[in-house]
Amino acid sequence: MNQFPWLTVLALVPLVGAAAVAFVPKARGAALPKQLALAVSVVTLAVAVAIAAQYDTGGGMQLTEDHDWISAFGVHYALGVDGLGLLLILLTVVLVPVVIVGSWHDADDRNPAAFFGWALALESFSLMVFSATDVFLFYVFFEATLIPAYFLIGGFGRAGRAMAALKFLMYQLGGGLIMLASVIGLYVVSAQEGTPSYLLSDLSQLDMGTSAERWLFAGFFIAFAVKAPLFPLHTWLADTTERATPGTSVLLVCVLDKIGTFGMLRFCLGLFPNASQWATPVVVTLALISIVYGALIAIGQDDILRLIGLTSLSHFGFITLGIFAFSSQGASGSILYMVNHGIGTAALFLLAGYLIKRRGTSLISGITGVEKSAPVLAGLFLVAGLATLGLPGLSQFVSEILVLISAFDYHWWVGTVAVSGIVLAAVYVLWMYQRTMTGPGVPGVADTPDLNRREVGAIAPLVLGLVLFGFYPMPLLDVSNPTVDALLQHVGVSDQAPVVPAAGDDSAEEGQQ
Repeated sequence: MNQFPWLTVLALVPLVGAAAVAFVPKARGAALPKQLALAVSVVTLAVAVAIAAQYDTGGGMQLTEDHDWISAFGVHYALGVDGLGLLLILLTVVLVPVVIVGSWHDADDRNPAAFFGWALALESFSLMVFSATDVFLFYVFFEATLIPAYFLIGGFGRAGRAMAALKFLMYQLGGGLIMLASVIGLYVVSAQEGTPSYLLSDLSQLDMGTSAERWLFAGFFIAFAVKAPLFPLHTWLADTTERATPGTSVLLVCVLDKIGTFGMLRFCLGLFPNASQWATPVVVTLALISIVYGALIAIGQDDILRLIGLTSLSHFGFITLGIFAFSSQGASGSILYMVNHGIGTAALFLLAGYLIKRRGTSLISGITGVEKSAPVLAGLFLVAGLATLGLPGLSQFVSEILVLISAFDYHWWVGTVAVSGIVLAAVYVLWMYQRTMTGPGVPGVADTPDLNRREVGAIAPLVLGLVLFGFYPMPLLDVSNPTVDALLQHVGVSDQAPVVPAAGDDSAEEGQQ
């Protein structure tokens, strides 16, 4: 067990910061809460970097903390981080300061202290979710993330945001209540085995009956499918991204929604391996529907924020497909996809927000000819869009290739359907770019101002990540692969990498056979 509570400190820094930001007197103006929030987010990033520096890429749960919390129910305050959790923690602590800088003036006309305070609170709760190794503790913070998310959606954004926030909350609470039934079921099952416990290390060793395991799996999976989102539990997504501020959409789609696919790996496969394999045909089918349906309806959208939100339905289909293909390539590709999707989609949302501010409309049909007067904005938007459609050399390409390999390995027709999602992605990205950035300007409308230094500074780290991990994804894979190997071993899947024998090396060929 770790002596210094690094993970607790990591979550407490933004939580304390959120309280400090929220109570900044309005008389101090709008600048102070922004500056304080940015400082807190940078300190949180520094703590996360210190954690990453101590992490041993050999795998296993590290920097663990374990204290009794509710002894009667076997509940512990237990934290730990493996490759999966570490990558999502790093994604979170990078995106939050980017969102703060990118949303610097988004709440000036309302309450900037509340906006940035809720953003830090969401960061804190998300970090606890990604590091919790006790199911009950995970559930508490899984639900707690809804509080700041609801106020970020309902309090800031465009007309109709109150209804979008309510729809978001109803879907998420519904999924959470279904999960609660399974959380209670885990207590019953563990108590029947002897001493009740919610620790992942204890629950993963339980010998559940087939029926009980399948029911418990269903409760967790439905909640994660709502959060992810996955067809047909996705309908809150487009309304939310259309009405919320672009910064809020980044936090929801690029951080909060990752909890869904994180939970599929950590809990569905980790606690219910047999039920996960039993449900695979249904889950793979839903993932393929999400891939194709999300891409098709994205093509027909006129609101740019709604379009970007719906592309994530397709992308989360790819992530889920990789998870339930049960191969090392698929699982590694899914984890990589979570990180790369978060980077690329964050850039798209923020750039779309800058464009909407300048043109006064979010309708694609009302925007044209931007690249003539704002070439930096258009160029960065193109890079983010090309990453979204999986252009070789940008980070999402590596993720998609790994997932597609696993899809074809699962069955040729699964891979074929998944590839169609790549083709459709090219359609909705390039058509969106053509309609907004090329062509003549709108008659009577002034030229679009280009990005300023603050806006370029917010996008630059994201573009750097898209390029860097496109050419050199090994740092991410080195962290995630040991976790993937351990997880697949627990599920009972072994898929050794193919061995290519040297010419005339009969022994190598025999070993491969």
